Amino acid sequence: MVPTEIIVGLDIGSTKIACIVGRKNEYGKVEILGLGKSPSLGVSRGVVANIQHTVDSIRAAVNEAEQKSGVEIRVVNVGIAGQHIRSLQHRGSIMRNTIDEEIEQNDVDNLIDNMYKLVLPPGQEIIHVIPQDYIVDNEQGIRIPIGMAGICLEANFHIITGQLAAARNIEKCVSKAGLEIAELILEPLASSEAVLSAEEKEAGVALIDIGGGTTDIAIFQDNIIRHTAVIPLGGNVITEDIREGCSIIKTQAEALKVNFGSALASENRDEEIVSIPGLKGRDPKEISLKNLANIIQARTEDIIEQVYYEIRNSGFENKLIAGIVLTGGGSQLKHIAQLTSFMTGMDTRIGYPGEHLGKAPSDEVAKPMHATGVGLVLQGFLNAEKQKNRNSSKVINHSEKTKGNFFDMILQRGKQFFENDSSD
Repeated sequence: MVPTEIIVGLDIGSTKIACIVGRKNEYGKVEILGLGKSPSLGVSRGVVANIQHTVDSIRAAVNEAEQKSGVEIRVVNVGIAGQHIRSLQHRGSIMRNTIDEEIEQNDVDNLIDNMYKLVLPPGQEIIHVIPQDYIVDNEQGIRIPIGMAGICLEANFHIITGQLAAARNIEKCVSKAGLEIAELILEPLASSEAVLSAEEKEAGVALIDIGGGTTDIAIFQDNIIRHTAVIPLGGNVITEDIREGCSIIKTQAEALKVNFGSALASENRDEEIVSIPGLKGRDPKEISLKNLANIIQARTEDIIEQVYYEIRNSGFENKLIAGIVLTGGGSQLKHIAQLTSFMTGMDTRIGYPGEHLGKAPSDEVAKPMHATGVGLVLQGFLNAEKQKNRNSSKVINHSEKTKGNFFDMILQRGKQFFENDSSD
């Protein structure tokens, strides 16, 4: 077997921390070697709230992943989310020295690198710079400008920013756990790699990743990411509503949601009852599944309304032919796809992260709750491939320039020789 490349994704969520190890096999397909997970005790709504608890949870997840995969983990791709995430549109440009030389990868790289120098409000930093389309000498709508002739190279960019402190706290936790970050990746971007098809991205689709603390949104159209947003509501608020509405403890509320919960109250009958063990010395408590579904539906509708507002706000509401794809742990709630479709009028499906993997993953990895972790692995391979192409392009350009300088030197020396010979 040929040597394989291994990449690790670390999903630091509000409910769980998951570490997923993936490799490329001899056919170039990504396979998942191992999954480790632990309860997330130090993260609230996607943001680190307790450093030591987060470090302990990371170590536990990484140790389990190492045992299952047989791989020593040192470098990880880490997801970032939270309500501090913002996105903006910006146009950048560079002027080239000559029209005689065609546009190269270096020109595109320089244009992208310039975007990281944008002046932002204090405490903010740029996480991703994503080109939308290019303009060459006022010629618009160009997808790939490489090889074209032109003096002025411009591009429209989708720029994603986040709080500097939030990013540094994640980096500090990962470092204290004895790991190194290869790249910090926006979680909805990672999830999109795991659950969306190329056809959906081309047709227009809204990815909704419902996590424990946040709901992440990424809108694609014409294979380009058009809008991103993070809503500070997720599955945990539904659990909290159940806890208060049914007067039970949190663990019981979570178990009720997972095992008996429904996002559509009309799907439950009035006589359906579940019995919950009482606290020490107390009688069991009977919960109506109809009442449980009413509590869940009210909060789920609140989340979907905010999601739909973001979709309308993006300006692409009528361009999403592929509709909505739900993923994340919250998407496992029964009847949530039907409720989303009813409220938005869009086709809705549940996205599973095993669709783009070379070998059928285990049932555990294939669950929507691991879409971000699997996506971090897939995105890691994509970024590694881009970096490899970028480096090879620089080497080729350097060798061509060196070759040109060498021939120029030979011609110059030949010219000097003939000039000296004629003077004699």
